[in-house]
Amino acid sequence: MAEEIKTEKTERKGDENVVYIGSKPFMNYVTGVVMQFTTKGSAEVIIKARGKFISRAVDVAEVATKRFLKEHNIGVKDIKIDSEEFENKEGKRVNVSTIEITLSKK
Repeated sequence: MAEEIKTEKTERKGDENVVYIGSKPFMNYVTGVVMQFTTKGSAEVIIKARGKFISRAVDVAEVATKRFLKEHNIGVKDIKIDSEEFENKEGKRVNVSTIEITLSKK
C-alpha cells in the first residue's frame, strides 16, 4: 500500500492541470479550477475525486463553470468513471469509485 501512495504523489506533481478533490473547504477547489483557466491559461482542467468526494467534484465543476467561468465559455468536455481496488487498514481488499471530470474551452 505504501508503494501505491508514493506512486500517486509522484503522479500528482506532474499533473499541473489536475485538481484533486478532498476535505478542504469547497471554495478552495473552485478557486483552484478558476485559477487554472484564468491565471495559468490552461486549455483544459481535470477534476479528480474518489469515494465520498465524488459529489463534491461534481459540485465544484458546476459552480466553477456556471458561476465563475461563464464568460470564459468553459464547459464539461468529458466525464470518466471507474473504480480502484486497494487494501484498507484491516487488510481487506475494497473497491472505491472514482470520477474524472474534464473541463475545457468550448
